[in-house]
Amino acid sequence: MKKIILITFILISYFSYSQDWDFEKPNYKKIEKNIKNKKSNLFYKSLMNRFQNADSTMTLEEKRHLYYGYTFDKNYSPYSRSNYGDSLRVVLEKEKLDSLDLIKVVDFTDKMLLDNPFDLNAINYQLYSLEQMGNKTTLNKKVTQFRTIIDALMSSGNGKSKKEAFYVIYTSHEYVLLNILGFQFGGTQSLIDHYDYLTLAENEAKMEGLYFDVSPCLNSMSKMFKE
Repeated sequence: MKKIILITFILISYFSYSQDWDFEKPNYKKIEKNIKNKKSNLFYKSLMNRFQNADSTMTLEEKRHLYYGYTFDKNYSPYSRSNYGDSLRVVLEKEKLDSLDLIKVVDFTDKMLLDNPFDLNAINYQLYSLEQMGNKTTLNKKVTQFRTIIDALMSSGNGKSKKEAFYVIYTSHEYVLLNILGFQFGGTQSLIDHYDYLTLAENEAKMEGLYFDVSPCLNSMSKMFKE
């Protein structure tokens, strides 16, 4: 299969970009402090367990601490690649996926998510495969996980300016947000200070581009070079 499109029919466009919504940039220092408190509902291990169990009752505050708090996890590595990525690509390159291929996609992406639980592309491939397989129970769990991540992302900004930038912990999430907002990538990506700026193809909102704060990614890279 040459291309698997983001399962937008499940998400049904979170927002129309002509509308505004409430947002608040994450306070990383405050989040780091809160997720260490074992007696708090924001304790990170508890949040991750709830996420893995697809708990749909998580509050927006909890979702934000889950997503942005992952930058303080020892396994956070925004520029690493999964060992299963190549195997997955081989399957996805097929013109048509049969039942065995769909099982392989779910298996490979499950392994990828063990290394990076917020790999939205991996979850997207699972959404497609599980829907094709008719596995509604697992599909619903994955939809909940996907929505949890997107809720956190969308609560951080609107991307219209540096001051209103979306805050992401993986650069790949920028392109997922473009799709969800109904935009297409315009072909140019620029790093301006600690912001990624992506141009947009012609669109009804007449937006030229979106800004994304990628501070955690750059900080991680800086630490890697120091080591």
